[in-house]
Amino acid sequence: MNNDATALWYLTEEETRWACQRLDPVKIVREALVLQAEGRTTLPAEAYLGWTSPSGAAARSLNMPGYVGGPFEMAGTKIINGCLDNPERGLPRASGLTMLFDRQTARIRCVMASAHVSAFRTAAVTLASAQALLPQKVLTVGVIGAGVIARTHIELLARSLPGIAAIVLHDRDPRRAAALADEVDALLRAQGIRISLADTAREAVLGADLVIPATTTTQGYIAYDWLSRGCVVVNVSLDDVLPDVVMEAGTLLVDDWALVRDDEHRLLGRMHRTGRVVGPGEHAGAGVRRVDAELGEVFAGRHPGRYHPDDVILVNPFGLAIEDIALATEVYRIAMREGRGIALPR
Repeated sequence: MNNDATALWYLTEEETRWACQRLDPVKIVREALVLQAEGRTTLPAEAYLGWTSPSGAAARSLNMPGYVGGPFEMAGTKIINGCLDNPERGLPRASGLTMLFDRQTARIRCVMASAHVSAFRTAAVTLASAQALLPQKVLTVGVIGAGVIARTHIELLARSLPGIAAIVLHDRDPRRAAALADEVDALLRAQGIRISLADTAREAVLGADLVIPATTTTQGYIAYDWLSRGCVVVNVSLDDVLPDVVMEAGTLLVDDWALVRDDEHRLLGRMHRTGRVVGPGEHAGAGVRRVDAELGEVFAGRHPGRYHPDDVILVNPFGLAIEDIALATEVYRIAMREGRGIALPR
């Protein structure tokens, strides 16, 4: 590869997946969130464009810009698009591009396919949260959903979270759940992890130490009384948990309160607008839940994260551009060092 800084490089999904296998995504997203807690990142509001496809499915495009300092020193943006009925066409639900910018000239330095990077950083945030917040080694993980995000979580769990004995998987389409279980069975067996299928979401959640909803639902269904003492719920989807989980959890954490607060499509934003949830450090009157902290404060050691071993902890990550930019930066550096990528004419 020509390392000319003026060149524009493109990385395919295959190349980004290859690079991701050569780095530690959990360490990278932790570092990005610590930099956020230290005020060394810039995170503007996302641009959201939604529409209805000709077939009647919800479709949307997100533009997520950000800057990350520290060892990354990179600005960029991710454009991620999705349509809910894509799987019925044999297509991934989401796809997109991540662009990295030259700090000196502001020219686009690299364009990379971002579906895998995006799924990888989503799973990395879950793993970083689990490592910091679980009171003991994980015995059972409940995963709801059997799409790309669920698969990426399961793969990263096997790599990065020792002590897992079992994964219980549920999807509203039993065939999808069975297909995913078959695909990851050999990987999990190699790590001494058994995977089983649950007929209902409740069955997947009951007894789980770590609960990972990875769905596209806009209707809550996970009730507080489903959750085991001490468990951690990382709600990487939109609305899987019901309001009683928000109100009753021992600790409530977000990755960026301002983005969560202002979002019109997620439960916490809606609960804030009705006066039921306030941000970290804000006054919470009777019947009002305060967000305890942002994840970066936990990772930086400024907040304990867990107050008591039996507390249920709800982590509600928005999914931040700085995480994508940090991970994409390391993918780009590996690709440049190892001679991967395609030079594009300007």
